[in-house]
Amino acid sequence: MGTERYNLTAPCHFGLESVLSGELRRLGAENIAVSDGRVNFEGDAEMIARCNLWLRTAERVLLVVGEFHAATFTELFDGTAGLPWEHFIGKNDAFPVKGWALDSALHSIPDCQSIIKKAIVRRLGGVYRVDWFQETGAKLQVQFSIRKNTAVLMLDTSGPGLHKRGYRENANLAPIRETLAAGILDLARIYPDTQLYDPFCGSGTFLIEGALMGCKIAPGIKRRFAAEQWGCLAQSAWQDQRAEAMDSIRKDAAFRAHGSDLDADAVALSLNNAKKAGVASRISVQQGDVANFVPPQGKSLVVCNPPYGERMLEIKQAEELYRLMGRVFVPAPGVSYYIISPHDEFEALFGRPAAKRRKLYNGMLRCQLFMYY
Repeated sequence: MGTERYNLTAPCHFGLESVLSGELRRLGAENIAVSDGRVNFEGDAEMIARCNLWLRTAERVLLVVGEFHAATFTELFDGTAGLPWEHFIGKNDAFPVKGWALDSALHSIPDCQSIIKKAIVRRLGGVYRVDWFQETGAKLQVQFSIRKNTAVLMLDTSGPGLHKRGYRENANLAPIRETLAAGILDLARIYPDTQLYDPFCGSGTFLIEGALMGCKIAPGIKRRFAAEQWGCLAQSAWQDQRAEAMDSIRKDAAFRAHGSDLDADAVALSLNNAKKAGVASRISVQQGDVANFVPPQGKSLVVCNPPYGERMLEIKQAEELYRLMGRVFVPAPGVSYYIISPHDEFEALFGRPAAKRRKLYNGMLRCQLFMYY
């Protein structure tokens, strides 16, 4: 068990590649290679299970079946048919196809989907000696990417994206994605004794992700993954990794998160989400205005995603808010501030240059993470 090695890849938000590669290193992944918006690595069935359970900043974990040049439909068909699909897809399994193409001669997605599907059917038909597949068994989602005429064909081991931890069915307006929040918290460094503050807590994402990190709770512990149903991966890998994840929870951690929001509904939503995530005992949230924020005593982190002018507030109101934050987020011993904003003039409005900045994307919105130590 666990001897078969796989080429794997995990997409992530632009700007979080180095954070994700650090996570993979800590999980024991091998041959880690970073490229734009994704990290490639190698591992066995146990690694696939461990990554799905533990990765905080990856969007999903994909198993790479093969890669080849494809500038024509013939090359796409032959390249796909030449891959060992029978190692993964059983006679009764479902294998829908989806994907994208960029800067390539092949750009019609429906045509590419149809050709890849036909090529897999041709390959499996020859192996299983059938010409019709019922596809009533486990689902193995085939994903393709064609970039600069290079096709990469993959199987999605995760199912719903890894940001779907299971605690946030209802997000309020302009939420920050769980994976991006976790990446920011990783950059800010969360420890088992961290005191975390978010004065714009919204649906509680920073508070909850921080608590999961501080208490060493695997973000995927409460959900299931597509590859748990696959016949080609040993069930024991998932059972072992889940048991290990349960054992590693730090019930003794001193971690606490404190949130506030102007909106009473956001406060209720944060508390409800914290309960669903199993970290309600670590989190306190109250209704409050950032104008009344007082820097905490001692070593602590303030991490927030203030409302943006583009969507929720008029730009002018957002700018007033940044000025106000500059007045209340005063430098204090042991207190660090991490603020994400898309505003180019944030530092001038805030009134102080950041100690460090980092480019990140919140969805399609280009932002900066402003760090004040």
